[in-house]
Amino acid sequence: MGDKASEMKVVEFKDYIQLSDHMGKRFPHLNDIWLSTEMQEVIDKSRSYSNWKVYRTNVTRKVPNTTMATYEASPGRETSINYPLVNFLMATEADFFIGALGSTWCFLIDGMRNIGGKVMAGYLR
Repeated sequence: MGDKASEMKVVEFKDYIQLSDHMGKRFPHLNDIWLSTEMQEVIDKSRSYSNWKVYRTNVTRKVPNTTMATYEASPGRETSINYPLVNFLMATEADFFIGALGSTWCFLIDGMRNIGGKVMAGYLR
């Protein structure tokens, strides 16, 4: 989502939830989602899916018509460095991962999951 729309076809958050629901049917004991996003719109939409417990970092997110430079500078240097690292580490430890391999962020997460022993763990795209 966000700036990626200029580089690749993006899908709506509801499509990611549909993939999650599909996995939830196969693994009914899973009901937690770690949401790694920079978009406030996605955070807002995540609140309407009550069948999942959605976890996320509590930081300011990007809103439409805000440049990436402005967004990245807004929380301050320490938070701008720390929160992506937390998101990255949490995503690499997840049992399943849903993302877009056209995204450098998702590509890095998938690579670290493979290195960290999650070669056979789920990746849906």
